[in-house]
Parts: sequence; C-alpha cells; structure tokens
Amino acid sequence: MIKVGFHLAKTQEKPIRFQEYAVGIFKTIPTKSGIKKAIKKGLIFIDGTLATTSKYISGGEKIELFYSEESSTFKRLELNLEVLFEDDYLAIVYKPAGILVSGNKFVTIANALTQNLTKSNLSDAVKPQPIHRLDYPTSGILLIGKTSAAITELGKLFKDKTIQKTYFAVTIGKMKTLGNIIFTVDEKKAHTDYKVLKTVTSERFEFLNLVKLQPKTGRKHQLRKHLLGIGNPILGDKEHFLEDKILNGKGLYLHAATLEFIHPFTNEKISVSKELPKKFTKIFPNL
Repeated sequence: MIKVGFHLAKTQEKPIRFQEYAVGIFKTIPTKSGIKKAIKKGLIFIDGTLATTSKYISGGEKIELFYSEESSTFKRLELNLEVLFEDDYLAIVYKPAGILVSGNKFVTIANALTQNLTKSNLSDAVKPQPIHRLDYPTSGILLIGKTSAAITELGKLFKDKTIQKTYFAVTIGKMKTLGNIIFTVDEKKAHTDYKVLKTVTSERFEFLNLVKLQPKTGRKHQLRKHLLGIGNPILGDKEHFLEDKILNGKGLYLHAATLEFIHPFTNEKISVSKELPKKFTKIFPNL
C-alpha cells in the first residue's frame, strides 16, 4: 500500500468518534460511508495503529490514509468550486450553471463541498450541506451550513424571510420598468419584485431586458414561472417559454447575484455578491 494522505487531528472540546471526525479530512473520501469502507479495508491508521469506527479523537493524533489498487473507495469528484466566504459555521460558494445542487447524481455541488471547504473545528461539525436550492441551469451564490446548529439556524432565516436574495435575468419582450408579480406557484402564494435596468432591441426577440429580481417567497421555479406569467420569459428557458421564443445552446440567463443576512452566530452583516456571467455582458456591455 502507498500512503496518500496525512492529517494531524485538531484539538476537540470533547472527544469525538473517529467516524464522525474523519468526514471531509481527506478529499478522496467525502462521506461517512466512505470512511467506514476505508477502515474496513484497512486503509486508515491512527498513530500507527489500524483505525476503528469506535476510536475517539481528542486532538494531536496522526491520521494516515493509504491507497490500495483493489480499493474502490477512491472514486473522486474533481470539481473545484469558488468559495466566496467561509468560517467555522457556514460557507458561500458559487454554483456554475449546468450542475445540480444535490441529488442522486455523482456530479453535484453537495458532493464537491468537502473537497473545497475547510472542515469546521466546532464540536457539532457535519458534512457541509446546501441550505437552499438553485435550479440546474441557474448560476450563482449558494449558502452552505457546516455544523448542525448552523444548518438549523440558516434554515430558520430562510423560513422567516430574513435572507435577502437578488437575481438578475435577461427577459424577452417589452416590459414595464417596475413591477410586482404576485400569483400562486404550485398552489402557494408567491411574490417577486422586479426592476428593468436596461433594454436593447433584438432582431429575433424584439426586446431583451436586463432585469433585477428580488423574490419575497421561495417557490420552485418561481422566477421563471412568474416572468413567463407576465409574458416575459427568461432567455434560454426551455421549460417555461413562449412558442418560437426559445434560444438553444446558450443556457438559461438567470443568475443568483447577491445574498445578504445577519450571521446567526457572530451577528455580523454578511453581504456577498458574484458578478454577472460573460454571456450577460455580451448582450449588455459596459455594465
């Protein structure tokens, strides 16, 4: 066997089981089940002794990971994420368009988090989890919880609507400069405020608009359904569209640009932004 990883255990407030502590310390094994498999196959040693799931970690232990050609543990997702903010409680990452946030697929943001984020040093650290969703074709900012308490508290912020989200979209057709869209999505009340920032003429679509969107509720596909509902679908949307107004090959022109909220543990104001993708600025230069 070949040694492929080394980790010096961080000091813990109280001893923690190795199978809990080890999640995320090696980028090649991002899950608890992967750790268990590696232990079962004799690939992990603690202070020179074969690791067990019942071993407790206090801090200072030397943890070594070995590679065996017979092992299937090392199937690794190679997906580098841009980390926009991170501390022991939470992180904010950029999700590119065309990637699932989570689900049964191998290539998801959720599966890539442990290799891109630093493991929390807090006693209730868990495998990082997305707090909310972004559609597969949508790019933008995604909030991640790194501890049990953070996942709970950040979920409450969304439920209480105290997290402000701002999106930008390119829409088709003539629009009013300002508007409030209020109608049900999936039989639930949904509310979106919008402002048209720029409009250009288009030979194919007549008008294209750069629109700032602020959803007040969080229904599935809310922005896409609301804009279609007022006759101004998002450019590149292949699910919510008008006949003869489909753009192929460029993806969906919807971007989650900013997140603002009060940190539930430090009480500092968090405000993170991500610039518009290049495909937006090609339509609206000099933004």
